[in-house]
Amino acid sequence: MKSHVWRPLYVVVALVILILAVRMFYVPKDFGIWERGYMYGFHRKGSENDWKAFKVKYKFDNEDCKDCHSDKYESIIKTPHAIIKCENCHGPELDHPNDPPKLTVDKRRELCLRCHYQLPYPTSGRANIMGIDPEKHNPGVECVMCHNPHNPTLEGLK
Repeated sequence: MKSHVWRPLYVVVALVILILAVRMFYVPKDFGIWERGYMYGFHRKGSENDWKAFKVKYKFDNEDCKDCHSDKYESIIKTPHAIIKCENCHGPELDHPNDPPKLTVDKRRELCLRCHYQLPYPTSGRANIMGIDPEKHNPGVECVMCHNPHNPTLEGLK
């Protein structure tokens, strides 16, 4: 073979060796999922205790809220907002009801616009969500001033 074939091949082999050498020094020895029989994965044994000590802020279902807030839960479960987790609007449950005694409610207009901004995509799932033009529909006013998020139907207008 001519040298124009060998030279690029040598460069590629040298790059592969360089990458493997850097990886050997850069990646921690305890990185991988050893107990499953293979060494590669996004898990590091040395950090397990750190993650066990990490305090979880968010719960993952609305059932926790149902016990104390059954009236709000029952009203929202019958609406399209039933698919939204309570913590999306009310913030992380963290240590509720003790700390804080009352969750803060995010009443910013931008929170509602994440789903209700009018999008011109008739074939997407977003076409089923009522959208608004924020420049024309009560600009500068919080949505909750007129709309009840726990009853987001037309009967829920304040």
